[in-house]
Amino acid sequence: MRLPRIFSTALLAVFALAGCMVSDTRPLAKVDAVQAKTQIAEAELLDIAIHEFDPGIPVAIADDTEALDKKRIYPEVRKAETRLLATRLKSTLESSGQWGAVRVVPASVKFVDVIVNGRIVDSTGVHLALEIEAIDAAGRTWLAKKTYSGDADVGTYKTDAALRARDPFQNVYAQIANDLVAARDKLDAAQRSELRQVARLRFARDLAPQAFAGYLTKGADGLTHLARLPAADDPAVARIDKIRERDTALIDTIDGYNAGFSEKLFDSYGGFRRTSRDAIDREEKTKSQARTRTVLGAAAVLAGIFAKANCSPTDYACQRLESAARTAAAVGGVAAVMSGIKKYSDAKVAAQEVKELANSFQNEATAQVVEVEGRTLKLTGTAEERYREWRKLLAGIYQEETSGTAGATINP
Repeated sequence: MRLPRIFSTALLAVFALAGCMVSDTRPLAKVDAVQAKTQIAEAELLDIAIHEFDPGIPVAIADDTEALDKKRIYPEVRKAETRLLATRLKSTLESSGQWGAVRVVPASVKFVDVIVNGRIVDSTGVHLALEIEAIDAAGRTWLAKKTYSGDADVGTYKTDAALRARDPFQNVYAQIANDLVAARDKLDAAQRSELRQVARLRFARDLAPQAFAGYLTKGADGLTHLARLPAADDPAVARIDKIRERDTALIDTIDGYNAGFSEKLFDSYGGFRRTSRDAIDREEKTKSQARTRTVLGAAAVLAGIFAKANCSPTDYACQRLESAARTAAAVGGVAAVMSGIKKYSDAKVAAQEVKELANSFQNEATAQVVEVEGRTLKLTGTAEERYREWRKLLAGIYQEETSGTAGATINP
C-alpha cells in the first residue's frame, strides 16, 4: 500500500528537531604591518600621538541598557577599550620600525608630528570595526575617518599562548599601520623635516604666542608652513625646548600607564573576547535552529490538519495509517515549535552570559594614580582635565623663567 504524502511532512518535522549543521570557521589569512627596510633619518622620523579612542556609544541609547545589550555594547568595557585598542594599534606601529615615538595620550595632547584619532564602531569577540582619522602638524589629512573592520582570527583563540602571540584582530591594526606608512611616503624628505619643526614651533607658540607668532604661516594650500626658523642660540627657544622635555616626560608617563593598564588586563581581556566569541557563536546558532524548528514545526502541524485525504471510504487500513500520519505530523510539529521556543530562550541566556563576562572584566579595569613632578594625577576619565591643568602649569613655568619672578599660579 502506498503511504499518504502527509507522512513525509511528519518526517520533515522530525528532521527539524535535529537542528542544522554549522561549518567551522577557518583561521584568516594574516596581514602584517610593513616593516622599515632601512634606517630612517632622525630629521624625518615622525612621532605619533594616538588619542584615547571614542567609545562609540550611541547618544540616543546611552542610557537604555536593553538597547545597548541588543547591540552588544557594554559601556564599562567600551571605556576600557578606549585605551586597550589604542594601545594595540600603538604596539603595531612600534613593531614596524617606521616611526619615532608612538604614544597613547589624552585628546588635549596636540603638538605632535602626527595625531591619530579613533572611534570604536563595533567591538565583540567576533568582529571589530574602528573609524580612524590621522592629521599631521601642518593640518594635512592622512586618513579621513576611514573605517577599518575585520572578523576575529579564530586560530588565536585556540590556546592562551596563541592569544598572547597575536591579537585576534591584528589584521585590522596592520591595515591601519600600512595606510599610515602609505600616507607618509607621499611626503618627500623636506616635507617630513618641516613637519617636525612645525610641531615644535606650534608648541612654542601655544605657550608664548607673542614671542613665537612670526615663525609659522598659513599657505595657499591651507596648511601650516615654516615662515622662518629661530636662531639656534635664541634663549627663548632654549627655554621652550626645556619645557617641552618636561611635557614629553609627562606624556611618556601617561603612555606608560596606558601600556601598563593594557598589560594588566591582557589575559582577562583576551579571555573575555574568546568566551564572548563562543557565547555569540552559540547565540547565532541557536537563533538559526530556533527559526528552522519553529517554521518547519508550524508547517508540519498545518500539513497534518489540512492535508487532503488519499484513502477511499471503504479502505479502513489506509485510513488508520493516514490518521496515524496526521497525528505524528501534528505531534512532531508541535514538538518542533516548542523546541524552537526553547532555543530562543537559550539564545537569551547566551547573550546574558556575554553581558556578565563584560561586567566581570570591568571589575579589573580600575583606575590608577601616578606621581608626576610632585603632583598626583588620577589617570581615568579625568586625565583630559589633568593634562589641561598641566599645560597651564607649563605656561606658568615659562613665564617664571622668562620674567625671573615666581608666579603665584605656578601650582594650581
